[in-house]
Amino acid sequence: MLLGLGISAVEAAFFNLPQLPPAEEYGNILINRASAANNVKSVSFSHWQHRLKYTCRVCHSELGFNMKTNTTEITELANRKGKYCGACHNGKIAFRHNGNCDKCHNGNIAYAQGKFDVFSKFPFARTSYGDGINWVESLSQGTLSPAKYVKTKSQDISFDKMLVLDSEMSIIPPSIFPHKAHTAWLDCDSCHPEIFNIKKKTTKFFSMSYILRGEFCGVCHLNVAFPMDDCRRCHPGIREG
Repeated sequence: MLLGLGISAVEAAFFNLPQLPPAEEYGNILINRASAANNVKSVSFSHWQHRLKYTCRVCHSELGFNMKTNTTEITELANRKGKYCGACHNGKIAFRHNGNCDKCHNGNIAYAQGKFDVFSKFPFARTSYGDGINWVESLSQGTLSPAKYVKTKSQDISFDKMLVLDSEMSIIPPSIFPHKAHTAWLDCDSCHPEIFNIKKKTTKFFSMSYILRGEFCGVCHLNVAFPMDDCRRCHPGIREG
């Protein structure tokens, strides 16, 4: 337990959490690996807009997008051949990527905010952090029914083991890692072995300081999945001060 400390006091004392953007911008990224070098505006991508229709594994396993922004060698030629964005943006599943270039290459991280009101029209499970949607609970309740593949089904086996991970700080209760909540959205190879070793307690430097640099859990839980501010989602033993 936290010796009577409220969650905001704990955060202020131990962590330098990044300031959260508005809910409609949380999960939005700018893809600019090659755009600026070619005098083209960066591509705006809204995770929440795509998560309404597809699970994370579709892009990050089936279509080959790396988990870290701007590390995937996406090219216009690859898209036109049906790879990466072109797997869906072909004029059949989603709008064709050629034509109105500014629809993607707009350099505006808030480009899709006008569509955010979709969340007010359906009974999604809510949270106070990030984009305001509890995606895991909404999927469990059936409010969401995103597709799990475009062409290739996942070959992963079902795995729902719950891990208890001791904190590096004695006053912070253990974190709980539910595999089931993650495999509902991702494939095992999304995390293993590139981000985490397969064997428990063998991942070096696994700590909050590295997570807050965008490593380990921070790959997703700093800018797409629920943010670090929602401490009790990982450390349920934390209590209000």
